[in-house]
Amino acid sequence: MGCRTALGQVPGLATGSPRRCAAVAVQTVGMDPHLLRTFVTVTRLGSFSAAARELGRGQAAVAQDIAALERDLGLPLVTRRPVVPTRAGARLLEYAGPLLLRLDAARAELARMAGSPAAHLTVVTAPLAALPRLLAALPGTARVTLRVEPRDAVPAALADGAADLGLVDRVAAPGGPPGGIRVAEEPLAVHLPAGHALTDRPGLRLGDLTGARWLDAPAAGLPLDQLRAAHGTYGFRPAALRYDGTDVRTLSALAAAGHGLLLLPVTVPAAPGATAVPLVEPRLVHHVELLHGGEPTGPAAELAARLGDRPVT
Repeated sequence: MGCRTALGQVPGLATGSPRRCAAVAVQTVGMDPHLLRTFVTVTRLGSFSAAARELGRGQAAVAQDIAALERDLGLPLVTRRPVVPTRAGARLLEYAGPLLLRLDAARAELARMAGSPAAHLTVVTAPLAALPRLLAALPGTARVTLRVEPRDAVPAALADGAADLGLVDRVAAPGGPPGGIRVAEEPLAVHLPAGHALTDRPGLRLGDLTGARWLDAPAAGLPLDQLRAAHGTYGFRPAALRYDGTDVRTLSALAAAGHGLLLLPVTVPAAPGATAVPLVEPRLVHHVELLHGGEPTGPAAELAARLGDRPVT
């Protein structure tokens, strides 16, 4: 026995709920969603001319759509004067709206599936290389993951594909060593605790500080072996306390507490209870450079273009 609805008998289909039968009937007759949308608009507005204006079509074309739908179903759906649905048309309206909504949802979902997936960018940076310039340059058109890692972990993240771009830093002479794309070069300052005998000086020479105790913080600060290499001596003895974290503010606070001296970029403010005195000799800078594992594309290329000053040679 077939489904019987207000739209008529649909042979060859098992009996079901009235709602299911009507929906199946609409699908079985091969109804054009375009005609169905015209029908819904006409009955909602109660006017062929108003429906034509809303749909951006001629009134004659709208009337032809309704006539074609009635021929397909073999039933009158709309009276012309006044423009109101017939009994069959009213029954069809119960299902037309939900069916059109589901079609629109299906189209939207398929359009999303066909579109390009959202671009993703992963940047790994050493703590002191996370400059305000980097944060301002991060693209807003991609999903971005920013990780702060010890500087030795940055090349490894690029090598194994865990990051698209990396920023590393070091103590260097102006101009910097080769290796990547220069992002920034900043002067350096020595952080001293309040009351230290050298806090009143306008500038400090690194040679006068070789015998001092320095905070050993290879992850967050500038490694002591870089100071030794820059000065050409084995001095710069590590203090009793070693800091293995990556938080620069904690590191500066340790210097303020008297646990050892620090050499940091001048852009890093001294913690309360500490003084930052510029380094004047030798002429050294905090050198930040951009690294990448392969030729950057997409958001990585965009960020590299924003950050890059010039290739380091």
